Amino acid sequence: MPIWVDADACPVPIREILCRAAARWQMQTTFIANHVIKLPPSPYIKARQVMQGFDVADNEIMDQLSAGDLVITQDIPLAAEAIEKGAEVFNPRGQAFTKENIRQRLAMRNFMEEMRNAGQVTGGAAPFNQTDRKEFADKLDRWLQRNRKPGNH
Repeated sequence: MPIWVDADACPVPIREILCRAAARWQMQTTFIANHVIKLPPSPYIKARQVMQGFDVADNEIMDQLSAGDLVITQDIPLAAEAIEKGAEVFNPRGQAFTKENIRQRLAMRNFMEEMRNAGQVTGGAAPFNQTDRKEFADKLDRWLQRNRKPGNH
């Protein structure tokens, strides 16, 4: 059950948490992005660079994904596709995307996009902070405990 990371917009602190966890838990973790990403050397950590383009990284994740894998993404349409394929999904703030909440999340995303396009909403998400890091780390740790026994621990 590998971890797939939509790495184009993944915050650096989350990337670091994922790399430490991959090494500690010996969990195959692949970062997919359309730009070069610096990662520590590890047999459990891979970077895959894809061409620039709309949804290229998303499509690569979906092509590689199997049921039971974990996907880390802020991209709600990608999350919906991954859930449909049987993956678990959460964002870099540790919030789960589930069968129960993904339709509502998609509807809110589409509504906010319409509001932005109409000039009604100009702000984005709140800045990424220490609480977000902790939420993510806790969520990842719980997933790893359920899905893999740590090596050498």
